[in-house]
Amino acid sequence: MTKKSLLCLLIFASGIGCSSQTNGSTPTTGGGGSLGAAGRPNAAGTAGAVGAIAGAGGLGSSGALGTGGAPSNGGAGAGGGGMSGIAGGSSGGAAAGAGSGSAGASTGGATGGSAGGASDAPVDTKKMVSAMGFGTNIGNTLENTAAWETGWGQPLITQAYINGMASRGIKTVRVPVAWDTYASNGVIDPTKMARVKEVVGWIDAAGMYSLVNIHWDGGWIDNDTDNNPNRYQLSADVKSKFASYWTQIATAFSTVGHRLILEGLNEESKFYLNGDTSKPDYAALNTLNQLFVTTVRAQAGYSKTRALLIAGFTTDIALTCVSSFSIPNDPAGAGKLFLSLHYYTPYTFCGLDSVESWGSPQTTWGTTADKSELDRLFTQLATCSTDKNVPVILGEFAVTPGDKYPRDPASRTAWMTAVGKACFARKIVPLLWDTGSEISRTDGSFATTFKSVIKDSGY
Repeated sequence: MTKKSLLCLLIFASGIGCSSQTNGSTPTTGGGGSLGAAGRPNAAGTAGAVGAIAGAGGLGSSGALGTGGAPSNGGAGAGGGGMSGIAGGSSGGAAAGAGSGSAGASTGGATGGSAGGASDAPVDTKKMVSAMGFGTNIGNTLENTAAWETGWGQPLITQAYINGMASRGIKTVRVPVAWDTYASNGVIDPTKMARVKEVVGWIDAAGMYSLVNIHWDGGWIDNDTDNNPNRYQLSADVKSKFASYWTQIATAFSTVGHRLILEGLNEESKFYLNGDTSKPDYAALNTLNQLFVTTVRAQAGYSKTRALLIAGFTTDIALTCVSSFSIPNDPAGAGKLFLSLHYYTPYTFCGLDSVESWGSPQTTWGTTADKSELDRLFTQLATCSTDKNVPVILGEFAVTPGDKYPRDPASRTAWMTAVGKACFARKIVPLLWDTGSEISRTDGSFATTFKSVIKDSGY
């Protein structure tokens, strides 16, 4: 085990996870970013499989915060992925619903499909916001880079879990996916594609919206790997691979109806001019977002018109809500794009579980200053949404219970509820980052905390 891996393991065991980066930068209050490649808050506060940290990297010696609040390597935001939560549930799979593809075990290869009705309705993303309600992520599962689906300690996804969430009011399910890790010579593994289609088919058959993306997947999109001469730059080989993968994905899902939303990338948009982390390269991200939209629209079927989710700069509110960040031109016309931002602010409360040079864990939340910061950032986001004429999906938000520094339970509930309220008041779709502790992987039932959040957030 390397020094980096050991550090990750210690952080992971504390209930935080680790960043996909190795050094650090100064913190800001941008509101975005993430907790890193294996770094989502584990809502259970428990350590998962050691495999969860494979290939993720560590905080590094400086351990400073990125602009979105996550440890990063001298810039905004951090990597994708997440920590392992509570396992559970069966590994079997029930038969898929009407139009959702073939039945079989959860490791089978259903074709996916449309459930009809609203799934075939014309796309208007602003109108979709209310229908998408409160959503969640199937975290640390299909995006793991250790072993497919179960490598970070999660059980196999079952239709009972999907149906259970739907029966309890969840309307949208984000399905983070690692594609490149398991690809061969640039070709996506057909068994992985079939498995994702099966899960999407179950979500669609249950009447929910689904989001499928390219997640952290080793940090290849922004060349965020050690000793990479193109680190934090958009290189020609990345653009070629990115377009190829989206051609394959959009083609595979071309028969799935409009309740499926494709998301270009997760948080791996740390592009900087000549790799200088003090100079964000918005042109690079704008180019990549445009490439995503243009590539998907060039495919057949529903891909020509479905809703697409484009990434903000490291999914950070402050870094995205600037004039240099632009919305792509959509060949399908207006009203078919969403903007993706994430929220883990303040990170000292949401994820930090050890004292670092840049700050110490915050175990409570709810002061007047805390609430003002949240309100300010979400008001900034709402204004940005209006100015850029694009609705927002808050693709991730969560707070760790803490291990070395346990969070006050009432503060955790208050923070999650406040985020939910801020979203619904501003017509933003909130998607909880969950690894199985707020929502049971067995039957989709809610933990007491999440029941309270759902009840009191205005949903």
